Amino acid sequence: MNARKKPKLGIREQNKLEKRLRIQTAVRELFSKHGYETATLRQIARRAHVALGSLFNYAQDKRDLIFLIFNEELSDLTDEALKATQTQDPLVEQLIALCRLHYKFFARDPVLSRILLRDMTFYSEGKHAAEFQRIRGRLLSGIEAVVRAAQEDGQIRSNEDPKLIARHVFLVFAGALRWWIANRMPNPSEGVADLKRLFELQINGLRRHGSKSNRRPLEKRHGRSHN
Repeated sequence: MNARKKPKLGIREQNKLEKRLRIQTAVRELFSKHGYETATLRQIARRAHVALGSLFNYAQDKRDLIFLIFNEELSDLTDEALKATQTQDPLVEQLIALCRLHYKFFARDPVLSRILLRDMTFYSEGKHAAEFQRIRGRLLSGIEAVVRAAQEDGQIRSNEDPKLIARHVFLVFAGALRWWIANRMPNPSEGVADLKRLFELQINGLRRHGSKSNRRPLEKRHGRSHN
């Protein structure tokens, strides 16, 4: 039986796709060359050979344009990252496998990556916001599944809600990623090595409770006395 062929795009759809690709290319070029703050929507429209009004059909502002060019890649990246966790490796190695792909991805274009990572946190409104939120939600759900499995096999002894632990893991990862990308020439291997140390510190804390001998009263630690 012959495999189904994808239907050809009509002229209108083809023109729309080509226009979108021109806009994406223009955004990459101008943001990389002139910077996010300096590049203007008018310059982007001119470089993409589209009317300024047409540009607003694809994005409502410059921040929206960043996700226009990255959402599809982030979705594919998330798929690969979640597949990388489907192993019998220890928890830290599973998490590192998920994160390593992100470091490699963001190292390809540090200039644009810095813009993207800066705007990710508060991106909740825009033409591409809903899709981005879905992508991040899938990543968080994948981390949660890894955490729940680790709780079941005793790698994590905390009975805390796996959703909360997953969010904690994600925040450590997100913070480490931003710390790393701030380097002039971010090296993925060095970033991953640093993240692994942070994960080990985090997960070791979830495996056992601190000893009572380390829990001195706050007053004594600061040399205070009630007398």
